Amino acid sequence: MLLFPPAKINLGLKVLKKRSDGYHEIETCMVAVPMTDVLEILPSEQFEFKQTGLEVEGDHESNLCVKAFRLFQERFNCPNAFIHLRKQIPMGAGLGGGSADASYVLRGLNELFECEATDDELREMATQLGSDCPFFVSDEPQMGRGTGTDLSPFSLDLNGYYLKVINPGIHIGTKEAYSGIHFSESAWPLHEILQLPISDWKEKLHNDFESHIFEAHPEIGALKEQLYAEGAIYASMTGSGSTVFGIFAEKPTLTTELYERVMRFS
Repeated sequence: MLLFPPAKINLGLKVLKKRSDGYHEIETCMVAVPMTDVLEILPSEQFEFKQTGLEVEGDHESNLCVKAFRLFQERFNCPNAFIHLRKQIPMGAGLGGGSADASYVLRGLNELFECEATDDELREMATQLGSDCPFFVSDEPQMGRGTGTDLSPFSLDLNGYYLKVINPGIHIGTKEAYSGIHFSESAWPLHEILQLPISDWKEKLHNDFESHIFEAHPEIGALKEQLYAEGAIYASMTGSGSTVFGIFAEKPTLTTELYERVMRFS
């Protein structure tokens, strides 16, 4: 079985408050984009995990793919498997690649071994692996609330638009991302903003992480401005960074020596 876990972008990200459990209450719209890792899952007498492509720090047992396998096997007593992850999505970049890999392991094992786990069961397991993981159980745009795991489908049509993604190779950790956060003051519900024409998003659709991340890393903010200078209808940092993206009506060109990708929504 060959699977292609996608990256995601955040269209707007409000950080509303800090919860009593230490986590933060957020609101965001997440959209999967055609930029993928590659995941191979095969039946095997012994469990084996292999990772190639971009280097992933840590030992195999700390990899989310392995944690997903252990969790699924414990729940459904499925056979062992050989899992090969080819890592192509940059890590620590706000693109959710590791979360996608973990959720696609759950999805792949469920299909391969015909375990008949429901989407709700897969999401419950995915929640144990990370706050972005439940999003990748489904392929549709979704609104994320709470810690990001309270999900609901959201109708959004970006077909025909182009997406340009630039990753500057700067790792933004969770501690850094939240340490300087200013809670959202916008009273306008995110779902209402997203129903406006994309040309209106520039002034109204914001990522609350941007202000202090751009202050600490001005080169990330400069990339956002570069995307607008190139003709983006809307540009933003995704997640807690450091990747920025622009949505274009016409196909943009590659312009830097950084990690860049251009793709078309379909």
